[in-house]
Amino acid sequence: MPKQRLQKIIASAGFCSRRKAEQLITNKQVQVNGKTFDKLPVFADPEKDKITVDGQNLRLEKKVYYLLNKPKGIICTNSNKSGRERAIDLIPSARRIYCSGRLDVDSTGLIVLTNDGELTNKLTHPSHRIPKTYIAKLNGSINAAQIENLKKGTWLAEGKTLRSAVKILKRSTKQALIRITIREGKNRQIRRMLAKVGLKVRALKRAKIGKLNDKGLGVGKFRKLTKAEVKYLKNPKTNS
Repeated sequence: MPKQRLQKIIASAGFCSRRKAEQLITNKQVQVNGKTFDKLPVFADPEKDKITVDGQNLRLEKKVYYLLNKPKGIICTNSNKSGRERAIDLIPSARRIYCSGRLDVDSTGLIVLTNDGELTNKLTHPSHRIPKTYIAKLNGSINAAQIENLKKGTWLAEGKTLRSAVKILKRSTKQALIRITIREGKNRQIRRMLAKVGLKVRALKRAKIGKLNDKGLGVGKFRKLTKAEVKYLKNPKTNS
């Protein structure tokens, strides 16, 4: 196996994110064959070199991939300070898995859980822009100006959102049902975008991640991703 960047090896092992791995390396918390580093890049061979992080031997586990239809009230974190049920608790995996991205506690829908740091980076980093489609049930109606503002992008604290695709599925004077697709993942982005244009969310569901949809996957249920699906998520532009 050719040598790889050390932060990529650590992230792929499911130890932490690439960014966190970079911090660990420059803080001299990572050793390769007994040697520490304080500058990047650092390269290593995960099959031949002995890599330790904070004194723990780094082991490359077999990668596992799950698609979960998250229920409302479930949190997408591995910490359990609140005592709430977590998404990882719904999947009986012998390996340490984590959510690739997040859905807020009040939202339902699709989320990928894995121990593959490379895939997590692809799903969460803005540069990859994998589309995510949501179904939002709104209190009150929605007008043409609000739709146009959502399509063009709205200004949030972090800056202006990218253009989005919006389609009205149902509409009355008291409520509306819309489908909205975005290609980034700011914190609670859909809810904040809708609030910015004066719309209140009654319920929110993530229905698609790229080409993956929730067909046949009931709320609270999960399934393993196929090899073809994993390949697509890692290279959506070449496998679309």
